[in-house]
Amino acid sequence: MLLEVNDLKKYFRTGRKTYLKAVDNVSLSIAQGETLGLVGESGCGKSTFGRTLVGLYEPTGGSIRFDGREVSHLSGKDRLAFTRDVQIIYQDPYACLNPRMTVADIIGEGLEIHHMEKGAARQKRIFELLELVGLNKEHANRFPHEFSGGQRQRIGIARALAIRPRFIICDEPISALDVSIQAQVVNLFEDLQKEMGLTYLFIAHDISMVAHISDRIAVMYLGALMELAPSEELMEQPLHPYTKALLSAAPFADPQKSRERERIKLSGDVPSPMSAQTGCKFCSRCPICQEQCRTEAPSMREVKPGHYVNCHFAEAELPA
Repeated sequence: MLLEVNDLKKYFRTGRKTYLKAVDNVSLSIAQGETLGLVGESGCGKSTFGRTLVGLYEPTGGSIRFDGREVSHLSGKDRLAFTRDVQIIYQDPYACLNPRMTVADIIGEGLEIHHMEKGAARQKRIFELLELVGLNKEHANRFPHEFSGGQRQRIGIARALAIRPRFIICDEPISALDVSIQAQVVNLFEDLQKEMGLTYLFIAHDISMVAHISDRIAVMYLGALMELAPSEELMEQPLHPYTKALLSAAPFADPQKSRERERIKLSGDVPSPMSAQTGCKFCSRCPICQEQCRTEAPSMREVKPGHYVNCHFAEAELPA
């Protein structure tokens, strides 16, 4: 496996004895060349998880192994080598680009930090990257404010690709874009993966879009994984009640199917990630919650080959 995460925790101190558990005991792995989608509602810890992986946040506990090496506490040259292999593409194309730098300087900054191409070779590399993401070399001397949102996101992608990474964390890269532009950017991600053998962690809200681009999907709720399965299997046969509710809320292109399907409406409020919980994180909103759920926290279990569920009663949902 290229990336292995075991029992990862990221807590933020909110008081003398209180913590916000943004990421709580998350374990997963990603193979070379794979795309793992990560979905969940706003505030569930998706972006915090991605930023902890890349080193923007120091983990509270657990381990992160990249290519067989523990990376949680790297420093100096080792940290520099890790950041060359792992890059991140941010959600907001309007905020993640320095308005005082030209496109050439933005894309070329990583080349300078990692002492890669210089002079004419650097300029050639920047032009190649611009063409790779669907822009042209005339854009190199312009500033970010001269571009549309979709073009800015392409610049962000070119910046991430500049130092030839192996693993890219895509932190909701299409949520701030128009629907027509979203499809273009997702197709670009797929083309780049085929050409360069990239590995993605694709974070998003839209489970339908994630299913399109991902090999496997992980569903997150209140900092913990609820379900992890191959994309087609998760879309056709979800086992966790939260995953079922997410899928029932996803829009359908077919009006007939949209009218016929049953919408699962969750009752109750989302518990605070700062409150101490003894049972299942989802039990306050779960339609099949039982006494065991309130007193005993479930763990991720493999109920089918490659299909993991964080629920006491997942087997009850399997076909006979």
